[in-house]
Amino acid sequence: MKKGKQKTKLLILDNIRSAYNVGSLFRTADAAGVSKIYLVGITPGPVDRFGRKRLDIQKSALGAEDSVSWEHSKNMKQLLLKLKAEGVFVVALEQSPQSISYKKLTVEYPVAFIVGNEVCGVSRSALQQSDAIAEIPMRGKKESLNVTVAAGVALFNLV
Repeated sequence: MKKGKQKTKLLILDNIRSAYNVGSLFRTADAAGVSKIYLVGITPGPVDRFGRKRLDIQKSALGAEDSVSWEHSKNMKQLLLKLKAEGVFVVALEQSPQSISYKKLTVEYPVAFIVGNEVCGVSRSALQQSDAIAEIPMRGKKESLNVTVAAGVALFNLV
């Protein structure tokens, strides 16, 4: 993939625990024009180890698990090295001292957004390998949004 040629958007799910969140992320990715989702670590896929469709993911994905390409990767570091070698601009969506507002983010294409675990967020190694770290400013008492909502906000900011 060459930078700037196509407005390719990728989504990387870093150890997402909830199958319902994964399904919702497939649905959001489909709506936002994401071409591929990478499922990393413990993130469940639309098909179980026996080749059967997972009903819990199907329930919230509503068919998007069939329309968005996906791939499972056990190792985030290797995945990011591969994507960066292909010219992908990597953005972690996370609160961090190094983060900038998602509204001020300037991305290069192709771009991959990383969203993290519901409790721990994006892994430290993924943050270190990212080209940018973006966050959604919080105005209420809660410190963060659900991972599916945060991904939707960031992806639709690009659309």
